[in-house]
Amino acid sequence: MTARLRQHRLPARGPELGVRLGLQRSQATRLARLRTPERIQDFVNGLQWNLESEGPTARSVAEALRHGEAQCVEAAFIAACCLWLAGEPPLLMDMGADRGDVDHVVALFRRHGCWGAISKSNSPFLRYRDPIYRSLRELSLSFFPQYVKKRRKTLRTYSVSFDLRRVDPGLWVTHPGFCRTVVDSLTAARHFAILPEGGGRSLRPIDEIEARSNLLRDHPPRGPATRQA
Repeated sequence: MTARLRQHRLPARGPELGVRLGLQRSQATRLARLRTPERIQDFVNGLQWNLESEGPTARSVAEALRHGEAQCVEAAFIAACCLWLAGEPPLLMDMGADRGDVDHVVALFRRHGCWGAISKSNSPFLRYRDPIYRSLRELSLSFFPQYVKKRRKTLRTYSVSFDLRRVDPGLWVTHPGFCRTVVDSLTAARHFAILPEGGGRSLRPIDEIEARSNLLRDHPPRGPATRQA
């Protein structure tokens, strides 16, 4: 039986939906209270940044809540789950970086026909986006100027919206380990190029003052200071 068939039996919204997705009632109630994108963003901002000190992680909603910390894809899972409990579709968008940098994942929402994004980042520039963008391309371009590694602008692609209702909740809401299936599916989703062919050669590095501001961190990384989505 597919996830799409199973979802027809799920409650439409609220804590009961969260419980049916596999969350503990306390977790479901906590997330169901976050009924707007603004509240959801405040909530994920309040989580500690996952420094992944023991290696890369992609924790499910339940596991990220249990640890009280998240990096970008984990926060996107939480935000998408909150949106679902609020009666909105749980949508993600992946943004692909050039070689040597990391991808970034955001949760999507729409208001008045325009896209916005809920986003957790350890730096100040890759965060919440107000719902003013007419297309996902416009939204992704808003991240471009400060999507930087060593002064070099590295954002290269953005994906179609990825609806998590197509995926078994056990793979991203309650999965006990690395949510490999969902991460791989998101990476494999259709992506669109941001730059024209050869456009990377025309990009100007950011100024020194921009580079210094880009080193701001909520939670300082261990080791050399590099951009962490």
